[in-house]
Amino acid sequence: MIEREYIVNLYLIYKELLNEKEKNYFEYYYFEDYSLAEIADLYEVSRSYASKYLSQITSKLTKFEEILKINDRNIKIKELLTSIKDDEFRSKIEELL
Repeated sequence: MIEREYIVNLYLIYKELLNEKEKNYFEYYYFEDYSLAEIADLYEVSRSYASKYLSQITSKLTKFEEILKINDRNIKIKELLTSIKDDEFRSKIEELL
């Protein structure tokens, strides 16, 4: 499975491209620490369905990043920011991220 921090970052970038059900599943699992069994009970589905659905959401987020590369660009910008000496200029760029 993809590293948790990475997939959460992708979610924060691309969440508006997901439907409400996908957002809810993701947030229950990654932000509220629900188990797959708890999510399955909540939605009255099997545990394997909940797992498969979360996997589909993760794949969707990864696909968005493969196409749009927003996270990758943000990382590169953050790396460049470390070399900027002007604090005011650096903070203005950080606000854009």
